[in-house]
Amino acid sequence: MSDWPGARSDENRGSRYGRGSASAQPEGPRVMRQVRRGPAAPPGQGAYGGGVPQQQSYVNGGYTDDGYDSGYNTGQVYGSPGGGGPGGPDDPYDQRPRPNWRRRIKWTAITLVTLFVVVSVGTYFWADSKLNRDVDLSKVIDRPEAGEGTNYLIVGSDSRAGMSAEEKKELHTGSAEGKRTDSMMVLHTGDNGPTLISLPRDSDVEIPTFVGSESGKTYEGTGRHVKLNAAYAEDGPELLVRTVEANMGLHIDHYVEIGFAGFANIVDSVGGVEIEIPKGGMKDTKSGADFEAGKQTLNGEQALAFVRTRYALAGSDLDRTKNQQKFLAALANQTATPSTVLNPFKLYPTMGAGLDTLIVDKDMGLFDLADMFWAMKGVTGGDGKSMNMPISGSSGGNLVWDEAKVKTLVSQLNNDETVTVSGN
Repeated sequence: MSDWPGARSDENRGSRYGRGSASAQPEGPRVMRQVRRGPAAPPGQGAYGGGVPQQQSYVNGGYTDDGYDSGYNTGQVYGSPGGGGPGGPDDPYDQRPRPNWRRRIKWTAITLVTLFVVVSVGTYFWADSKLNRDVDLSKVIDRPEAGEGTNYLIVGSDSRAGMSAEEKKELHTGSAEGKRTDSMMVLHTGDNGPTLISLPRDSDVEIPTFVGSESGKTYEGTGRHVKLNAAYAEDGPELLVRTVEANMGLHIDHYVEIGFAGFANIVDSVGGVEIEIPKGGMKDTKSGADFEAGKQTLNGEQALAFVRTRYALAGSDLDRTKNQQKFLAALANQTATPSTVLNPFKLYPTMGAGLDTLIVDKDMGLFDLADMFWAMKGVTGGDGKSMNMPISGSSGGNLVWDEAKVKTLVSQLNNDETVTVSGN
């Protein structure tokens, strides 16, 4: 009997842990049950808002299943689909906003437009800086009044500046000092389509009174007649413009000149120009031309030989000017193709090759140059006209212009009318 009041004897304790018996076994771990008085709560509305799997409830002294599922049978434990735990549709930490495609498209468009503007502006200033504005038309005196439209004097010179001995040999340019004009053209642009007029280098012209481009000294006219290209050789672009204006009566707005090397480089940069050689072919040892009849693509060296050839042609200089017009129009068309304009690896070398060697007047801008280029392209595009200066005969080996036709031609150009006069 225990000395402790109210204590139970060892026999009354049963075989529970703690009796002190050597055979006693530890009591198994107890499971803490969810104890609740009253009816079981509906599934999903427990204390955890449905985020914890439903457990057995102890109600009024007994356990109830109430659809209890530990979640281990289905693999859906805390945060299972349909639950309110982590990862479930009600999880506030997993509700990422949907992509705003309108906003993305908007900012992508803004970025592309900004990039285009930056590249365009950069290209403009890069190209503008490459123009050699060396010709000052303000030195030209007694100029005719400007008419409608714009008139460009385009000159191909035989300048060998910057060319090595090997290049001179390869391009058959010779080694003459100084520079002369190998071709001269007047390009008129206006509302009635472009008109390209070749001025033969052997044209008979009178050297008027002029002011020296370097000395600033006035040289009085004496009625001296020379070939047109001699005016350029005597005092450069300014005297050439003065002579053309005085003998034609046409105001020249802009001057553009390109040398041998620049011309060849432009042709090579566009991958060559396709041209059709007339029947009988073309061979000229002085220019280096050696072509069979038919269509073929000319590289820079071949193109230069083609536009310089005259001794192999029946009409000599008059036929050469026609070939020059033909080739320049083909070159403009080739340069304006999408494969060149939309390809920066081709466009920039082409622009660089042309702009580096161009010599223009001080008022010439890139937009003026673009206007000239597109007009040149349009000469053979159906809305333009190309012709030689009308010739009435010759005098001492020089070609004499037809005064009546030239007067009509200039009147139509000044009034920006469709040219009806035909040339040789």
